[in-house]
Amino acid sequence: MSEPDPGLFGPDSITWRVHREPIISVGGLRSLYLQALHPRAVAGVEQNSRYRQDPWGRLARTSTYVTTVIYGTTEEAERAGRRVRAIHSRMTAVDRRTGERFRVDEPELLRWVHITEVESFLTAARRGGLRLTAAEADAYYAEQTRTAALVGLDPATVPDSVAAVEDYYAEMLPSLELTVDSAATGLFLTVPPLPYGLGLTPVRGFSLGVSALAIGLLPAWARRLYGLPPLPGADGLTSMNTLFLGRLLRSVPIEWIQSPARKRAMERLGLRN
Repeated sequence: MSEPDPGLFGPDSITWRVHREPIISVGGLRSLYLQALHPRAVAGVEQNSRYRQDPWGRLARTSTYVTTVIYGTTEEAERAGRRVRAIHSRMTAVDRRTGERFRVDEPELLRWVHITEVESFLTAARRGGLRLTAAEADAYYAEQTRTAALVGLDPATVPDSVAAVEDYYAEMLPSLELTVDSAATGLFLTVPPLPYGLGLTPVRGFSLGVSALAIGLLPAWARRLYGLPPLPGADGLTSMNTLFLGRLLRSVPIEWIQSPARKRAMERLGLRN
């Protein structure tokens, strides 16, 4: 009888440790703010996605993709990647600054989305209280080159360490800017429509708090691009709130909030939470 397939990573990976932290959901929101600062990346989304009409459906589909890649079998992860590549291969958009039409699966755009996502997951997890050594943080980025390959990137072209990601951001900074699309996207992320009339309840306040936390976790250069003035003590307050929320969420039994993909993985591998 063959051994059960652990998937691309498995329970001993740093990836499983990072993605066990519920606060990475805040990291996912943070990554969207970052992605919107790339003029072509945000144009590709604005011109091809129905996220404004169905934001929660889009969020659910993205979450399902991420958890499938992290916890699914190798075949499930590869199938999810093939589906994403097929969708992207049919999409183009127009650069509003130059009028040039481009493919949304250009390596530069795929790399930007990948790095902002994994860096945001890692940042939220660590600032939320997950203790990782410098070597373990590097290992997370190295492991995540496997997810980059799924969307069509050459892993050799993907930053695979903390230092490499910092260098990548420094290299990309001159090409980032706040466009009309990115400003509109940032506003939408901050005040999204809430279903079932929840926008008129205290849930709106909670939603704004999560958005504020995601913005507070942005790099200083990203907040400057959004035109947000530096506020004395803001970084300290963000760190305190992130650590508090991370610990609070970690106190919730994982089986109550784990994704279906993680639950199936635990059962497949005969593991207990």
